[in-house]
Amino acid sequence: MTRSIVPSMAVALALAVAALFTHPAVAAPAPQGVGTARPVVTTDQGRLAGQVNGRAEEFLGVPYAAPPVADLRFRPPRQPARWTGTREATRQAPACVQFLPVGLSDPDHVSEDCLYLDVYRPRHARPGDRLPVLFWMHGGAFVMGTGTQFGGRTMADLTNSVVVSVNYRLGQLGYLAAPELTRENALGSGSYGLMDQLAALNWTRDNIAAFGGNPANITLWGQSAGSASVCALLSSPRAAGLFTRAVLQSGPCGLIRAPGSAEAAEAARDFATAVGCPDPATRAVCLRTAPSAGLVAAARTRPAPGPAFGDSLLPTQPSEAIASGRWNKVPVLIGSTRAEAKLFVGGTHPYLTAQEYTDQINATYGPAAQQVLARYPVAGHPTPFDALSAVVTDSTFACHTLSTARTFASQVPTYVYEFDDPRSPALLGAQPPGVDMANAHSAELAYVHDFTLTDRPLTADQLAFADDMKRRWGAFARTGDPNIAGETRWPPALGRHTVLTLDPERTRTSTTFAADHQCGFWAGVASPGGIEKRN
Repeated sequence: MTRSIVPSMAVALALAVAALFTHPAVAAPAPQGVGTARPVVTTDQGRLAGQVNGRAEEFLGVPYAAPPVADLRFRPPRQPARWTGTREATRQAPACVQFLPVGLSDPDHVSEDCLYLDVYRPRHARPGDRLPVLFWMHGGAFVMGTGTQFGGRTMADLTNSVVVSVNYRLGQLGYLAAPELTRENALGSGSYGLMDQLAALNWTRDNIAAFGGNPANITLWGQSAGSASVCALLSSPRAAGLFTRAVLQSGPCGLIRAPGSAEAAEAARDFATAVGCPDPATRAVCLRTAPSAGLVAAARTRPAPGPAFGDSLLPTQPSEAIASGRWNKVPVLIGSTRAEAKLFVGGTHPYLTAQEYTDQINATYGPAAQQVLARYPVAGHPTPFDALSAVVTDSTFACHTLSTARTFASQVPTYVYEFDDPRSPALLGAQPPGVDMANAHSAELAYVHDFTLTDRPLTADQLAFADDMKRRWGAFARTGDPNIAGETRWPPALGRHTVLTLDPERTRTSTTFAADHQCGFWAGVASPGGIEKRN
């Protein structure tokens, strides 16, 4: 029996998210630079009073759905309640219940009552401004993470846009396809997290004009599992007309295999039995009344795979829907980091020896192992860690990104990037000593968000580069073209599949991405124990 190179990508992601949660998800008292002026908007549910923070205004902890608790657990999101008077919107809501340990210092910082979003806009934005909207969905392997860690103040100010960052249900609370539950839903689906994202999109369409945003110009934007969620929404008939562009960071549609409805139902029955709900006749009530801690405990060896396909919400595997042309066609910006797999290998094999590297390749690739070792010899890399990271980066992220980009480019305007800052700080706050984690999965997050929970702050040069990245993302959200005046031209990916290398020292175009990552080689290599199909 073969073993995968990385035993669990979700475990490695757990380490990363644990670093994010070193600080509470709920906002602390107003940060330095928060002004006393009180911007007020009127939504469909009532008036909201936000706050000025630096050069932007923010409205935090805004409900987009009713709390999915008690009898609403494992049901599609319901409309949020209306309120009278003016609701305070100056503190972030709790993160959704996390399905892998993340070291939260206070259990009050997670809750099933978590369907809230944060809105950031330029100062003095007003209704009627019709600013472009960036709709952010966080990553975390569908089992952890929160939108509250990803501030949009700088993006809103620099690009004159409105940024929305959302929470959505995670783990089995978000993706349990038990037939006893799904038959209660008109959509016939257990993809509650995807339904949450749709509800948040609908709320944004209906209310964003009050913040100065343009409901007819919304860009889907996600990273990792958030990018996989973008893929699902691109292929969902229920999302048609809700957005105009899409940004996919480090989550190509060809990498994530959504389970079919039958497979998801079987996994749900196994999970329900582990929770203590084996009887189909009482299963729905049992699951709705089980303590959330019991759900989390049962999920530790049964990770939720994300949304399943085979229902009216997601009729087809997203990658297949996009390849066939049956999807919600919009311009696309897509890319990855230069050394994605460092995060995962660093979480499991930071100090492996040359022999352990060889053993891992043999266990993963079987008859093709010698070909892989010839292409990726230890002597060709600084350490065995770097060699293994290169194998997993190329075979998994880079070449799937290229393949997905080619599929998009044959149908819509598509712009492809590779983030390559060899001095980028690591996402992991406590990275393995002596291990170079630059350009790992999630390295770019600190450059496009107000996101500082890394091992060191960005330098002045990196901050300037980060501003350029934000401007490119903002330009794409505004017009569908990420080019900005005075910077290296970013051509669309056409026949030559040009990639823009985002490097603080020398941003440049390249047509050698496929060769750099050995994609021709990987197209012919089978990996019986690899992670190509994992999330």
